[in-house]
Amino acid sequence: MGKIVMIGEPMAMFVAKTSGKLKDVRDFQMFTAGAEVNVSVGAVRLGHEVEYITQLGKDPFGEYIQEYLEQEGIGTSFIQTTADFPTGFQLKNKVEKNDPEVVYFRKGSAASHLGKELLEKIDFSDADIFHVTGIFMALNDMTYELIKALIVKAKEQGALITFDPNLRPTLWESQKLMVERINEIASYADYVLPGIGEGFILTGYAEKEEIADFYLEKGAKGVIIKAGSNGAYAKCLLEDGGVFEQNMYGFKLEQVIDTVGAGDGFAVGVITGLLEKLSMEEILTRANAIGAIQVSHISDNENLPTQEKLTAFIDSYKTNGGME
Repeated sequence: MGKIVMIGEPMAMFVAKTSGKLKDVRDFQMFTAGAEVNVSVGAVRLGHEVEYITQLGKDPFGEYIQEYLEQEGIGTSFIQTTADFPTGFQLKNKVEKNDPEVVYFRKGSAASHLGKELLEKIDFSDADIFHVTGIFMALNDMTYELIKALIVKAKEQGALITFDPNLRPTLWESQKLMVERINEIASYADYVLPGIGEGFILTGYAEKEEIADFYLEKGAKGVIIKAGSNGAYAKCLLEDGGVFEQNMYGFKLEQVIDTVGAGDGFAVGVITGLLEKLSMEEILTRANAIGAIQVSHISDNENLPTQEKLTAFIDSYKTNGGME
């Protein structure tokens, strides 16, 4: 199986045990959260090796996260710790439908103080994929410059770059800066994975074909667009100069528990599918399936499937005609 390197900010996440506004909740359950953590967990459960780059505070949250990553089999040799800054955390309320309210406590966190001094410590020579999202680079100018430098180094050392814009407007000082920097990083990527709504914000185009063309013209080999329950679309350049397109339906679900983490599950399917050299139809089916599995659980990553669970889920929907 392949090796993936990730960079991000893992956080302790407190999920409300009872419904209602966060200010009214008295009981919470603690999990580990972070888009890149979710992708890391999912990739390891499907049999791939993952090395995670970040910085944690020397505090109980940092210890909890470090232990969780190690228990999940995620490599921690690139993780630094510091006593100068705290580990970030977040609160999430419990909802019966729609997206939950999430409140972050991450300003000035340990991860946000990672800079280019880390560059010489990271080696991509045995990495197959370097996966990046738009979240860590949004924390400040220092993390943005670090992301750019790491991508350049990873490409030079032969790693494939996958990029999920994963827009977090509240982390950016303006939408203009967000669009500018996200699209600049996308220009370095081999595969770009925007949501259909994100694509409109970033490109001004509403049609998936136009969003894909925007990033292909910037240098991507392929663009894979997620559209939630409506499935997914891919447009890729072929080695002979041709273009390949693929639409794939989503999976019907009787109940959606929590939509947070669905996009990360989708990314797991794409990244591991690329590593395993699956066909694009198989990649999109896998990505849609993991996204569907993920929204049926309150945690951001605890329900991510093993290969056996994933195969059983896909097979059951094929048998029952559950794919739309």
